[in-house]
Amino acid sequence: MPLCSSAQPRDWPRVRDGRRRFDILTIGLHWLTVALIAGMFASAWLLLASDREHAEMLLIVHRSLGVVTWAVATVRLGWRVSYAYLPPFPESMPKVQQRLAKASEYGLYALLLFQPLTGLAQSLTRGRHFMLFAWRVPSVMAGDKPLTALFHQIHSLSAWVLLGLIGLHILAALFHRFVLRDEVLQSMQPWRTSPAACHEQKSSLATHEGAAR
Repeated sequence: MPLCSSAQPRDWPRVRDGRRRFDILTIGLHWLTVALIAGMFASAWLLLASDREHAEMLLIVHRSLGVVTWAVATVRLGWRVSYAYLPPFPESMPKVQQRLAKASEYGLYALLLFQPLTGLAQSLTRGRHFMLFAWRVPSVMAGDKPLTALFHQIHSLSAWVLLGLIGLHILAALFHRFVLRDEVLQSMQPWRTSPAACHEQKSSLATHEGAAR
């Protein structure tokens, strides 16, 4: 069943039919994650260029966004493996690409869960209290500079790995949209494609396939 079909079953199986759009909760959590990641990277980069007066506030924002990102990723993964609707891959997509797509997806989940924990560990090993949102987290251990430096290096390296995976994720989505011309990108867009747009897209795809032949 194509994405733009007017007759959509309410009680669909998680993977098996041809519906080309994720469920609304998965889409909402996806774009919330995008916003949170953008906020975390923006606050981290601003922190590097800020003076001491603004650095403390930016650090509070960065830490707090990290906690929210971890919570959202946990909820999203739980929904993903239990009740989420997962559109089938396009039939023309090779098995190797399907496996790589799944590996990339779970790699992103792993980093979204791991990255905030390394940042939290870095804060805890400083041996000082710190702020999360409006709450003060007390010191739980004596300061350990070598351990703090280790967690800082891990946090920085995994941030670059996360950024690289996000870049590959974006490039893959654009490749599906503009080169392969399938419905992979549209399956996660936050708005529904109108019937008119759907018909126009199908006509364009038919024309493109006819020209290729």
